[in-house]
Amino acid sequence: MMPTTQGTPPVTVEFIGNATMLIRYGDVTLLTDPNFLHRGERAYLGYGLNSKRLHEPALGIDDLPADLDAVVLSHLHGDHWDRVTRRGLDRSLPVLTTPHAARRLRHLHRFPRAVAMETWQSQTVPGREYQVQVTALPGRHAGPVVQRLMPPVMGSLLEFGPLGGPVALRLYISGDTLPFPPLVAAIARRCPDMDLAVLHLGGTRLPGGLVVTMDGAQGAAFAERLDPRWVMPVHYEEYRAMKSPLADFVDAARARGLGDRLALCERGGRVTLHPGEAPLVEPPAARQPV
Repeated sequence: MMPTTQGTPPVTVEFIGNATMLIRYGDVTLLTDPNFLHRGERAYLGYGLNSKRLHEPALGIDDLPADLDAVVLSHLHGDHWDRVTRRGLDRSLPVLTTPHAARRLRHLHRFPRAVAMETWQSQTVPGREYQVQVTALPGRHAGPVVQRLMPPVMGSLLEFGPLGGPVALRLYISGDTLPFPPLVAAIARRCPDMDLAVLHLGGTRLPGGLVVTMDGAQGAAFAERLDPRWVMPVHYEEYRAMKSPLADFVDAARARGLGDRLALCERGGRVTLHPGEAPLVEPPAARQPV
């Protein structure tokens, strides 16, 4: 008899800063897009471009839990995988990422367990009692001309449940994508019933004014099309290149009738999600140890 989701543990999402999160479910712990540069340091974005970090991460790389099981990396940019991570992260960890990033992580950065994931491919991260299935979803950092100069990016669907059992909760992470209509339609069609959508925002602008991440209005429209139960914004106001503040997204989401779905979490705070319940958002000072 297959186990039910009754009594399943919650998913907790600890927001470290930028797109970096610690995600825990039972005995499985994941890290996303590790960015541990300090305030004032610069993330290198390629082609001589860089951007200064404006906020300190809520945790340092030495503060990561010892029971970390895997890393989910949306793409290989300096504000998602930085030099602190390259030097300090445990090299035995699996890194689930794009084929482009996996090749470079294995051969240049010496992370031998980097796993190349094609779009719609899944990998399971097992614990002793619980598991997280990670599915690579489509993402695009820019339009056709500029896209050739940008690293390929993936979104991720994380499905949580007992080992070998049914899915209890679904969490979507957008990655640094723009909301191209065919991409949005494919995700909405193939990934219904999202419990929480974590959206990378910021309206990042390159020289010449080119936008390569969703601004507030785009993020709100994307959320409306995906129709998740709850929405958590990340990747905003972190670097100088990010020109669309969180308030832009909140205002646009409320204008679309999504205000009651927002899970607004400060750096160092935590979102706790139980099946069928509203998320509990804890600010840093109110957090209890996991």
